[in-house]
Amino acid sequence: MTAPSPDFYLLDELLAPEDIAIRDRVRAFCAKEVTPTINEFWDRAEFPFDVVPKLAGLGVVGGTIEGYGCPGMSNVAAGLVAAEFARADGSVGTFNGVHSFLAMQSIAVLGSEEQRERWLPEMARLEKIGAFGLTEPEHGSDAVALETAARRDGDSFVLNGRKKWIGNGSIADYVIIWARGEDGAVGGYVVETGGREGGLPGYEATVMTGKTALRAVWQAEITLTDVRVPVENKLAECHSFKDVSRMLDRTRYTVAWRALGLAMASYELALAHALQREQFGQPIAGFQLVQDKLARMLSEITTMQLMCWRLSTLADSGRMTAAMASLAKMNCAAKARAIVADARDILGGDGILLDHHVARHHADMEAIFTFEGTDSVQALIVGREITGLSAISGRKPER
Repeated sequence: MTAPSPDFYLLDELLAPEDIAIRDRVRAFCAKEVTPTINEFWDRAEFPFDVVPKLAGLGVVGGTIEGYGCPGMSNVAAGLVAAEFARADGSVGTFNGVHSFLAMQSIAVLGSEEQRERWLPEMARLEKIGAFGLTEPEHGSDAVALETAARRDGDSFVLNGRKKWIGNGSIADYVIIWARGEDGAVGGYVVETGGREGGLPGYEATVMTGKTALRAVWQAEITLTDVRVPVENKLAECHSFKDVSRMLDRTRYTVAWRALGLAMASYELALAHALQREQFGQPIAGFQLVQDKLARMLSEITTMQLMCWRLSTLADSGRMTAAMASLAKMNCAAKARAIVADARDILGGDGILLDHHVARHHADMEAIFTFEGTDSVQALIVGREITGLSAISGRKPER
């Protein structure tokens, strides 16, 4: 028996043909190049480097950025791409999210034309990999209080500080380090690390080990000791932490789509398992308790699909707000977390075996639930929007 599509409300009818074509291209790529081998990489906590050149030829790197070798796709298409990568694997989705959105978008939006021309074409071809260095060991949700410092010394800036949880940080050629200048204002500095070969004096990136989620993508702890960055590597249009927040607001909607991708994958796997797994003389899909779970999972996925689609259409028309993005991330991450847990339950013992994929999604969802703003922080951003009162106490002024 063939399981029905999770597109229960026929969302495809709302999508532009070109967006569907991009989604289907990514889906086919993932089915061929990611899903068959990713469990092995995840189990060994190894990054699948062989996927990178293949990903470069897919025509999606750079997302919504126009020009510089980037596809200039719609925000709806970018969301669909994020969902498809996550549907295959959260680690590969994280790699692309960090590179195409956090790193490349920062350069595209906050860089000068010369900086865009200098860095983006190579990044679009994945000849150079990007990373986004914001979070610090002591500053996660309160990233506005970052302590990494930048001081001017002749024709260079000298960076000192530490960063943590930096996706791609140990393999990236261009790491955007957010640091506080001598005037107290936060700026973005593109550190050219030398990539996997390394060699930049004072730049030390150590792969974080012991992770129980997103094991096939590497996060790094970075130490910056008198790292010299040319003056021309400071992002020209970044003047305060508000610009950093603007970047996070612009990319957060894709995290909602990624949560949706993991939820869809888990639902599809659970439904397929329930249809073929027999107990007490019949497929478990015929039991009331299993059908109740499946129906509720599909209901939540449908609401997530519609929310993500609407949010991206608002982004395409320039009307998406930070609070709108936070509401979607908060809702979709929480719903997906529950869906993945139900899928693991439906698979029973098989649900904790990597061979069946749900175990990987179940673990990876915990990271997606937390990164780019925890559930609580997203709720407070929405709460501030609807009440006009900030409940985030002790917040330092944004500079």
